[in-house]
Amino acid sequence: MIEVIPGILEKNFEAMQQKIDLVKSHVKSIHIDVLDNTLFHNVTYNYWPAYKALTLANFYEAHLMVADPSSYVAPLVENGFRRLIAHAEAESIRDFVTQARAHEVEVGLAFDAGSELELIEPYLEEIDTVLIMTVNAGFSGQTFQPAQLTKIKRIHEEYPNLPISVDGGINKTTAPEAIASGATRLTVTSYLFKENPDQIEKAIQELSR
Repeated sequence: MIEVIPGILEKNFEAMQQKIDLVKSHVKSIHIDVLDNTLFHNVTYNYWPAYKALTLANFYEAHLMVADPSSYVAPLVENGFRRLIAHAEAESIRDFVTQARAHEVEVGLAFDAGSELELIEPYLEEIDTVLIMTVNAGFSGQTFQPAQLTKIKRIHEEYPNLPISVDGGINKTTAPEAIASGATRLTVTSYLFKENPDQIEKAIQELSR
């Protein structure tokens, strides 16, 4: 079963709320990008108590594109996030995994399009999901990089039961390629909110086939 997860990267809560309202009745999970200009050059809206009411209705995951993901674990969990995904390029990944496990949430790791698979391999047996960036992390609206499909295939072959998320440049052309390679979750941003804002439900259904 392929799950489409809307990805939201915004600097203010009003813009974020507008996107959440567009998708919340059509999906189970919502993906929030978190950047603080430490690991990648961008900053997003990061006032976590504002999410408390929202997380009661949907399953929220945070994509932590930050240098110190461990410091985000407690405040995110306290405000309802149930899946935390940190970048393997970050600091103290072992501490992040340990802390997230202690808070009893799903634990994931991501790695950037420019990183080698070996960076994440030591953790694949102990995490709940892996997220493969098919663009360079930090900004939405980029073009899908087909070269990343080999990473998806390799992880799927070695860990066939591990959920694989793909994030970046996903649309009706690239989604089938990612799925054929082994992806089970599609994180989708521009294709939903910029290309199909008036046909969100239809776009989600098409991508999940």
